[in-house]
Amino acid sequence: MMSLKSANWLYSLSLVSSALFAANVSQTNTPSISQSDFGGVGLLQMPTARMADVGEFSANYRDNEQYRRWSVSVQPFEWLETTLRYTDTRTRLYSADPDFSGNQSQKDKGIDIKARLWQESRWVPQISAGVRDFTGTGLFDSEYLAASKRVGPFDFTLGMGWGNMAESGNISNPFCELKDAWCQRSSDFSGRGGKFEVNKMFHGAAALFGGVEYQTPWQPLRFKLEYDGNDYSHEFAGVIPQDSPFNVGAVYKIADPLEMHLSYERGNTFMWGFTLRTNFNQWRPIHYADPAPEPVIADNDKTNPAEWSAVAEKLENNAGYRHVQIKQQSDTLIMTGEQQKYRDEQQATDRAAAILANNADPSVKSLHIQQQRQNMPVEEHQIDLDAFRKAKSGVILGDKTPAYSEAVKPELTAGNTLYQTPSSPLDFSLSPSLTQSIGGPESFYMYQIGLNANTNWHWNEHFSTDSTVYVNAVDNYDRFNFTAPPADSGAIPRVRTHIREYVSSSDVLLNNLQLTEMRNLAPDWYAQAYTGYLEMMYAGAGSEVLYRPFGRSWALGIDANYVRQRDWNNTLKLEEYTTATGHLTGYWRLPLQSDVFAKVSVGRYLAKDYGATVDLSRRFDSGVIVGAFATVTDVSANDYGEGSFTKGVYVSIPLDLMLAKPTVRSATISWIPLTRDGGQMLNRRYHLYDITDAQ
Repeated sequence: MMSLKSANWLYSLSLVSSALFAANVSQTNTPSISQSDFGGVGLLQMPTARMADVGEFSANYRDNEQYRRWSVSVQPFEWLETTLRYTDTRTRLYSADPDFSGNQSQKDKGIDIKARLWQESRWVPQISAGVRDFTGTGLFDSEYLAASKRVGPFDFTLGMGWGNMAESGNISNPFCELKDAWCQRSSDFSGRGGKFEVNKMFHGAAALFGGVEYQTPWQPLRFKLEYDGNDYSHEFAGVIPQDSPFNVGAVYKIADPLEMHLSYERGNTFMWGFTLRTNFNQWRPIHYADPAPEPVIADNDKTNPAEWSAVAEKLENNAGYRHVQIKQQSDTLIMTGEQQKYRDEQQATDRAAAILANNADPSVKSLHIQQQRQNMPVEEHQIDLDAFRKAKSGVILGDKTPAYSEAVKPELTAGNTLYQTPSSPLDFSLSPSLTQSIGGPESFYMYQIGLNANTNWHWNEHFSTDSTVYVNAVDNYDRFNFTAPPADSGAIPRVRTHIREYVSSSDVLLNNLQLTEMRNLAPDWYAQAYTGYLEMMYAGAGSEVLYRPFGRSWALGIDANYVRQRDWNNTLKLEEYTTATGHLTGYWRLPLQSDVFAKVSVGRYLAKDYGATVDLSRRFDSGVIVGAFATVTDVSANDYGEGSFTKGVYVSIPLDLMLAKPTVRSATISWIPLTRDGGQMLNRRYHLYDITDAQ
């Protein structure tokens, strides 16, 4: 079955609105770039060598008599385009059993990648290479090389393709000259699908394709003319008549984020659709409900002692610091607290420094602002007060703004305590939740909307009790027709494929209840231990240790857990299945591109299989994160079942991009093609790397 992955409801709703209203002026200034019928920048059925702007997100829909296609295309780098796609084949049913899928038509998943090989110059075209539908069942698998050259309002493309996009075979495959085996291309896929079928690439028929996109003098309107390399003689929908290899189409931009597409293809078929687009790099928050920073008094000659309780209140409301402690040691004022409002740590630091500077004794020459997470020191900013006041009072035109702040390794410091926020052991919050499944056999889209009630009780600075109770509001899980194991499973323990039973067992679920201890063992060393109901499916105990040297781009952590499966009929009870699981994990921000983050975990998974997980992500200027991961273990592709191995993609959106007030919270939506039992990790509540991340 398809995965059911929790995501914040607010994000799911805001994604559509952001796509409709976020500014994307760069597309207006760049002629002749639009999405193809398959998704990704292209002509109609065929791709081009063009790339969208970095950070562009496009959601596409295309519809004709045989196929409907939903696709999402993201440009994580200027040289790389990625596309996810579902193809609905109107002429085929999902299953021959009407009790299983009813009248639902066949759905096929696909992933495309296009890479730029050469950037366009005055005389040389832009050249790109790509693969279409390179994992899965390979119904539309293709490879291609494309060259595009812009001449005024015209953008010309010439390409060579293999596979589905080259079924016409209008040229000989040049690789056939090397070896006869290259002349044949298998229509099957290995194992249970989901593999990268390298042995098929550039095999079989080859074809030339091309076309031109014309930007009319009227900016919203573009025209396309395409010579198609596919003759549609070997389609999953059946043999599709082609009266002409030429396709024509038009793209009309209704608004910056919305484009309408209409085309006449194969000489006999209309295709229509639309594209919603935005750019993650260009999103900026508008916090009209956030109070302005406190202005800095240039010359602080105050003689009255500060009202530190009022100062602490300002630090929370204006700078986002909770659990504040203020000390003074000689001429240094020291503040520790947990910042829970601003994603930009420097913004919070400057706001706090302004408040402290205006209330400090005139003898104070420096400020130390220490950021803590879960009562563990993470980062410390040391601020020279004279330089800070000069920088914030206005610099004369032509003068250099003085450096006033330095981030250093946090240290425990002595001093006279001026104020400490009274302890409040209980924290309570409510958060909406959306659990969803896309492309399942019973229904293309299934959902569960509810509310999470989260509590945190601090026994002392190290121990806490956490809980999450989920209350269901509405769902369409009544469409689940079966909970039997997948037909190709059984070789490994069912550690995740009981997901249907868990999510539909009750309208009120205790997903988490655990006792946690966290400590800063030594400088750069952090640790946690936990026990209880650790997630929806498992209870047990575990621990984690993280070494994160300050100021370095890397960190190393290890976790170990012993868990027991919870009973899906009564999640307060436990099943017989037990296992030990844990991983050694390395974290690394790439030195040449700090917005790219890599995480590699090696260890034992819930099904007692051994392997590794690689996670790569890109962080855009707005704070939006787009990532992908894959897990390969010693479970064979046949034993794993359909999909061959665990993989998925995710998008994390800071919620302050959609709210009137800033917040450090974010919402994540993930897409995992299939949930199987191999390569499955324990869903721990806390991860030390995330907790100790000051940014």
